[in-house]
Amino acid sequence: MSNKNTGSIRAVDRFGYALGDMGGILTFSLVNSFLTMFYTDILGIANASIVVLMLVARIWDAVNDPMWGAFIDSRKPTKHGRFRPYILACSVPLAVSAFFMFFKVPNLTQGQYLVYAYITYIIYGMMYTGVNIPYGSLASVITDDNIERSSLSMWRSVGAGVGGLPAQILLPLVVYSTVTTASGSIKVLDGKKLSIAVGCLSILTIITFFVHFKLTKERVGVTKNQSQSSYNPLRSMGLLIKNKPFLALCGVSMLLICFQMYTQTVYNYLFKNYFEQPGLYSIVTVCTYLPMAMFIPVMGKLVAKYGKKEICTVGIAFAATINIAMYLIGFTALSKNPYLFLAMTFLSGAGQTFLVLEIWAMVMDVIDYHELLSGRREEGTAYSVYSFARKLGQTIAGAGVPAVLGIIGYDGTLAEQPAQVVEKLYGISTLVPSIILIALFVLLFFGYKLSKSELEKLRSKLEKSRE
Repeated sequence: MSNKNTGSIRAVDRFGYALGDMGGILTFSLVNSFLTMFYTDILGIANASIVVLMLVARIWDAVNDPMWGAFIDSRKPTKHGRFRPYILACSVPLAVSAFFMFFKVPNLTQGQYLVYAYITYIIYGMMYTGVNIPYGSLASVITDDNIERSSLSMWRSVGAGVGGLPAQILLPLVVYSTVTTASGSIKVLDGKKLSIAVGCLSILTIITFFVHFKLTKERVGVTKNQSQSSYNPLRSMGLLIKNKPFLALCGVSMLLICFQMYTQTVYNYLFKNYFEQPGLYSIVTVCTYLPMAMFIPVMGKLVAKYGKKEICTVGIAFAATINIAMYLIGFTALSKNPYLFLAMTFLSGAGQTFLVLEIWAMVMDVIDYHELLSGRREEGTAYSVYSFARKLGQTIAGAGVPAVLGIIGYDGTLAEQPAQVVEKLYGISTLVPSIILIALFVLLFFGYKLSKSELEKLRSKLEKSRE
């Protein structure tokens, strides 16, 4: 790899990079949307057991993620680069493990289903780490140009949005079956249909990653005084702890993915039980990502004029205001109108769009700040810690949803939930997201210090350091 001509990149680089997140999100979005419901409604696992499962998985991730990042940083670059070979190698086991995570083995006991859930969920998490850490590090070696990195961040978000479409739009229309109860016909999750759909997505995942590998190229090499033999993981971790923008961004990203996963999961229950129209859940994704498509053409100009932190902070403040309004509507008869709820979701998505599109460019900024502190490019280590922070957000959401469902009395073994449980679903679907967004705004505004002016100073210092 060379450090020359690293600014300008081609359209094929952007498209290929977007395919990387598309490949990961094809199955990861299934976890957000259907895993908790698969556990409660198909495998019959208790809410409390799911909470413990999520916590145990994150304890293992606390060991696994930094080890994987340190391993990558300690290896010499291959002829295919520092990161791309690991993405390709882990893509097949990622897809296979995703299929088995949503496959119900017949005739197991409840205890055996719980053990099966532990094994498949943890293996899937390890394979996702195997792909995601090198992929997250890849953008910083495709280009070192600030505007091009912002472009890559937007394309990654586009790839993620496209990757989430099957689980969030198509599957809600095909994985439910109609059953008859004493009070009439209702929709229930069909485990067999879900398994077939996941199998198709797993095949598509493998194909997508292979094309991603072919279309991407690493251009930014390691620093001149850097060798893999001199890598010290303890020193790297110590410098990351001193990197305040990095720590703040870890917290921001943790809260953002917590919000995304929580709403995706709990909205599924909301539209199935409260609005009694599970098919409308697919429109939630449209309402969330449509604003993204609207802002992409002007995002580069907004970043250049106002700065990443600035536009993201304003957007999150707007999204928090909308979610508070959604909660307050719950005290009126308007809460029964699913189309009003979807309209509010669209406005909330518009506010989130800025941070969703720019978060990965901000990750590259804090990794550059780490290079200024350490004199080394250690994307793998930095991104492994960042990835673990995101997984903490997943855990808060993953364990939080079954926890709050348990608090309101939701029972997945029942074909139809009691009326008092259904009424409480609206409250947990709007109040908790409001609290998360308020915390996100506070951390982004007060904790993340890399404003537009500070980034300009960082670029100048980094250029001199590299010379």
